[in-house]
Amino acid sequence: MLSDNTKSHLQLHWIVFLWGFTAILGRLITLDALPLVWFRMLFAVIFIFIYTKIKKISLKLSKKILLKFLVAGLIIALHWFTFFRAIKVSNVSITLACLSTGAFFTSIIEPIFYKKKVIWYEIFFGLIVVFGLTIIFNVEGKYKEGILLALISAFLSASFAVINSTFVKDHKPTIISFYELLGGVLFFTIFILGTSGFDSNFFQITSNDFMYLMILSSICTAYAFITSTSVMKFLSPYTVMLTINLEPIYGIALAIIIFKDKEQMSPAFYVGAAVILITVILNGIIKSRHKAS
Repeated sequence: MLSDNTKSHLQLHWIVFLWGFTAILGRLITLDALPLVWFRMLFAVIFIFIYTKIKKISLKLSKKILLKFLVAGLIIALHWFTFFRAIKVSNVSITLACLSTGAFFTSIIEPIFYKKKVIWYEIFFGLIVVFGLTIIFNVEGKYKEGILLALISAFLSASFAVINSTFVKDHKPTIISFYELLGGVLFFTIFILGTSGFDSNFFQITSNDFMYLMILSSICTAYAFITSTSVMKFLSPYTVMLTINLEPIYGIALAIIIFKDKEQMSPAFYVGAAVILITVILNGIIKSRHKAS
């Protein structure tokens, strides 16, 4: 019988694989980043709402908690927007590799947020990740805009992971996910109405894009979002973020298989990616020994 902690680790790795596939879908979908994220979150909200009705899960919350969930939804919405925008202006490999800095950002944000002592090896592993990323920067400097957007996305992702870890202690993952995704849809809707507005072109989606959006919003968002939130009950935000560093490995491998030459990078790029992977493994070993002692 697997422990809750072990199950959470296995579920997290499966979710990270799905997130790696999310980057592939982001490349395949021809929509710009803003409508892509808006449709993704809207469809995911609908899927989760149907799920809550089937499972008879009450969505009632206090106004104070509801507001917190909605604001957190803005953070994840901005994370996804910068993530997909980075893919559009660079490529899958660059974007996913830059997301590895999320662990470093978390090692700084988490102690401040929880007012606890900084753990030396978390900073150390975070710096190793940055070193791996520096190798990539030195050989792929032509993707500066994509790199900047991906770094912003990584910071937002780290912030969201730390904030969300406090919610799961008192609320069901399904309810959290529903209102956070709803919050993202609401904030982006307000932004769109205040800028370009919704026109007929906004809702023109090809059959292929619609199919990819369904996969993205159901499996890679609704399901993955709920599951990733639930594992935070048993895993620390830093462990979650460092495991997410496997997302570049999964995503880059898939990108090479699917897009072939378009995603072929220099040897130094893969050295940097290898540094990231080794860091994840070493972190897991050290954390396991600390728990065993």
